[in-house]
Amino acid sequence: MLISDIDWNEAAAEIARGRTKMDTGTSLKGDAYWDMRAPSFAKHADETGYAEAFINIIKPDKSMTVFDMGCGGGTLAIPMAGLVSEITAADFSEKMLNIVKSKSEQYGIKNIRALDLSWAGDWSGAGIGVYDIAISSRSMSVDNISEAVTKLSSAASKRVYISTIVKDGPLDRRIYEAVGRKVYPSVDYIYIYNILYQMGIHANVSFIKESDVKSYGSFSEALDSCRWMLQEMTPDEEAKLAAFMKEHLEERDGRWIKNYAQKYKWAVIWWEKE
Repeated sequence: MLISDIDWNEAAAEIARGRTKMDTGTSLKGDAYWDMRAPSFAKHADETGYAEAFINIIKPDKSMTVFDMGCGGGTLAIPMAGLVSEITAADFSEKMLNIVKSKSEQYGIKNIRALDLSWAGDWSGAGIGVYDIAISSRSMSVDNISEAVTKLSSAASKRVYISTIVKDGPLDRRIYEAVGRKVYPSVDYIYIYNILYQMGIHANVSFIKESDVKSYGSFSEALDSCRWMLQEMTPDEEAKLAAFMKEHLEERDGRWIKNYAQKYKWAVIWWEKE
């Protein structure tokens, strides 16, 4: 079979449909889910070095205008604000956008515009405009990737950047196995890369490595840090998770630290607009 014989967009959509509700019936795409995760997600994203590595790939300059789709709590927009001319930071989670606004006020940032926008929304009526570069950082969790790419590309005049997971990404298979959950396959970077290829886009790929070595102020905080992966746990699963964490957490100087490091990669796929 040739690569051209595979409908990579549909293959990715099929995997996404399998992951959308996992084993629990909880949607992983809705704004309610991301509103719930907003504070912890934004805090963790600020601590990993991911933003610095991504920005180094972009190589921004003071004349650059940026559209950041799925901006989260400003993971890229906040540290990039002082390096570029202006940024429109878009997300469909109200709490994520509130974090962006709060941080902008805290740091005296004046060149970020927060925009309430979803991938499925009316982009033409949203007044987005066209920017030098358009970014989707770990946010292209959509049913139709080629359609999302077309929308994102329409907002850029020079370059487009998409980052996404490699294999399982930040999901910890050990935790899933401990509670008896199945890990569904993920739409990793190779699907997006092949979709771009079939769209006639010859993209570049860089990788950002991360190692999860977080520490926690309490045992309960450590448990909470895992629950985003395991929505709507049963009492039995809660007990299994607690037993796993007791086995793998060590207390050092009043902090709780996992006795193993979870290492994973993000792929940054980017191309020049013609």
